[in-house]
Amino acid sequence: MVYVTGDLHGDIDRLFDRNFSKLKSGDTLLICGDFGFIWDGSKEEKEVIKYLSTRKYTVAFLDGTHDNFDLIYKCRQTVWKGGLVHRIGDNLYHLCRGQIYNIEGMSIFAFGGGESLDKDMRVEQGNWWRQENPTPSEMTEGAKTLDEAGRTVDFILTHEPPAPVKSAMLLRRGETDRVNKLNGYFDRISRLANYRHWYFGSLHEDRMITPKHSCVFKKFIPLEK
Repeated sequence: MVYVTGDLHGDIDRLFDRNFSKLKSGDTLLICGDFGFIWDGSKEEKEVIKYLSTRKYTVAFLDGTHDNFDLIYKCRQTVWKGGLVHRIGDNLYHLCRGQIYNIEGMSIFAFGGGESLDKDMRVEQGNWWRQENPTPSEMTEGAKTLDEAGRTVDFILTHEPPAPVKSAMLLRRGETDRVNKLNGYFDRISRLANYRHWYFGSLHEDRMITPKHSCVFKKFIPLEK
């Protein structure tokens, strides 16, 4: 079985809640950014990575705005399920931007990245990395990958949502609209691609926003053929 969930933010308690306990041998959990357990390289983090690497299920995460890109990019790049990944451990992978993965007969386009609202208060290469913002070349490569697939996939997983979806959520909350270039890029993909459903995690809710767009946070959503 394949499941998708939202940001973990390095919360160890999440690893032992009832959602994780239902994962079985051969299952795959996809995390929509802000994995958070690759952050400071501490002994505690290494123990978590070792623990996840020995599970009978697989964990694969997109990057968000709370991940240490220096540590991630030091890991060996390889191919998993048809797309490029950084292999963190035996059953733990970072999904590279703009790749399509084929898992249990389903095609999944993944594209991480985002923009920290508090980046002016963070320290570069300490708790903030420029790499959180996708580059134009990464966006171009992602569009090319979709074109080569006939702009058709089963699911799209991102950290940030398309611009109109994000605007609608912020308006409902009474918050200031703050869409950026990445949200605009995803809006274009949303309009041009054919897909069954789009999942994203950055806004920390478990809610279907439109018939084809859902924000995920703590729930585990099953993906099925």
